[in-house]
Amino acid sequence: MRDYTAPISGENPVEVAIIDANTLARIGLQRIIEEVMPTVVVRGFGSLEELIDDTPYAYAYCFVSASIYLSRINYFRNHHLRAIVLVGDDTNPTLQGIPTLNTMQGEQALARSLMALQGYGDRLQALPKPPHDQRTQHELSAREVEVLSLIARGLMNKQIADRLHISLTTVISHRKNITEKLGIKSVPGLTIYAVLNGYVDADDI
Repeated sequence: MRDYTAPISGENPVEVAIIDANTLARIGLQRIIEEVMPTVVVRGFGSLEELIDDTPYAYAYCFVSASIYLSRINYFRNHHLRAIVLVGDDTNPTLQGIPTLNTMQGEQALARSLMALQGYGDRLQALPKPPHDQRTQHELSAREVEVLSLIARGLMNKQIADRLHISLTTVISHRKNITEKLGIKSVPGLTIYAVLNGYVDADDI
């Protein structure tokens, strides 16, 4: 157990917990968040008990599987944990009024859902945006920005090549440069970065 004597303050990095018995799902979501938001500390747990042993009040909010949430719903309500429930669809009436994340949707839709978490206002602590000068630090070229915006819109390499009238090899080279500069490899991660930095509108995804 980590040694905490008080809930996290604004001076500490934002910490996010993922509670899911499915190891692959847990690791996948953790990777996406860490790629896009390097200032966030993400920790994964296979059960609620593991989180309780790790001082749950230290986390800004947590992603939790629907099965764990529903089996321990009173705990989440009584302890006021800011939970985002991981679901397989958006139709579970039991979860009405509770923030959810559909893990069965495509990559682009998942990226939009993660960005939408910033709209919960006071109920959830907003996902931190990249540092103000992050775009200057990475310094994407004009062509790389074009390629990035098309990736965020869901276009494949061949489609991007046709749209920009460049070779497929050139597109692949630009993608390689983009991922190296940003340190983001996944399409959802690149999509979120593009939206947060104003390279593409979320409605265009």
